[in-house]
Amino acid sequence: MRILDHKDVLAALTGGSVYACGGGGFYEHGLAMGHAAITINKVKLVSVDELKDDDIVITAAAIGAPGGTTDWEMTGRDYIKAAEMLIEKYDGKIVGFVAGQNGKSSSTNGWLPAAALDLVVVDALGDIRAHPSGKFGNFGLTSDPNYETIEAASGGKKETGHHIELTITGTPERTSEVLRKAADLSGGFFASARNPISVGFLKKHAVLGGYSMAIELGEVILKAQAKGAKAVLKAILQQTSGEVVGTGQVVTNNVTYSDEGTYDVGQIQVKTASKDVITAYATNEFMALDKAKQRVATYPDVITIFDTKTMAPLTTSEIKLGQDVTVFKIDQQHFPLSAGVYDPANYPEIEAALGIDIFKYVTARQNEKVADK
Repeated sequence: MRILDHKDVLAALTGGSVYACGGGGFYEHGLAMGHAAITINKVKLVSVDELKDDDIVITAAAIGAPGGTTDWEMTGRDYIKAAEMLIEKYDGKIVGFVAGQNGKSSSTNGWLPAAALDLVVVDALGDIRAHPSGKFGNFGLTSDPNYETIEAASGGKKETGHHIELTITGTPERTSEVLRKAADLSGGFFASARNPISVGFLKKHAVLGGYSMAIELGEVILKAQAKGAKAVLKAILQQTSGEVVGTGQVVTNNVTYSDEGTYDVGQIQVKTASKDVITAYATNEFMALDKAKQRVATYPDVITIFDTKTMAPLTTSEIKLGQDVTVFKIDQQHFPLSAGVYDPANYPEIEAALGIDIFKYVTARQNEKVADK
């Protein structure tokens, strides 16, 4: 067991911002929720090996479009309320929380309700990096017609009449769609608790140690910051085995909140000194990279765009025309993957929104791994 402190909040979100892939929530929101958790109670981070296989955990997550283009409100009370509503409906004892992903705020998801309810944070994630839909963080359950989940959510401004609280049961595929639409109605972003699952199931399907990976990356970044941007980039490259795809100026950013709601969708293009154009395809998060019209990275690869002057990871809404940026990726071979990566039910709406193929590249990489064995 590790008792997390205020330094861990900063490290988790600093590292999580790299794994945010252009989305993953809001850094200031994550700081507020993380520091609040540490303040009200001990936040206990445990490994799956410290729990019984039949212990039950739930996923704490923020749902919606994280680009900062909507009038959302999500308080600490919303995270706690969502967890309480799920626990009230679940017939059994819940011991702790996991998160669906790392991110600018999601690397502290679960900390506040765990502290408030005196439960634990389990060092396991539905995905090492941020993704556009809760389906990707469902540990491969989206396609399972026999698993009935409970999902609860809370958020939105009461003064504008947008506050919503709801609890829903059903398959993860259907309930995830309902919650995303409800998030849109609440203002674009709200807190949820979902998917009671056993620790034994986590051991087989989750990214074990995912919280710690964000904290460890954040620690090396924070240590390097005093030496400047180049030192930060070097530290990230060494820690993650990542690589720079290219550097240049932003010439296009047409990422906007979709007409149907629920997603920030579009492209960001960067022109390099050699006149190559790098295109980052975003559905909330970056899901693919083309360079000179050739695919060079595809989810679940980590895809991050940094401000070259500061090496700060940028959300899609922070990327400005003419800005000098560094496009970075971590190939999926360098980090653990969850079962959700391989679930075909997660991809159709994202491919349709972007107008590109994604899952065929996932399948191709999976076949390469099988062939190597």
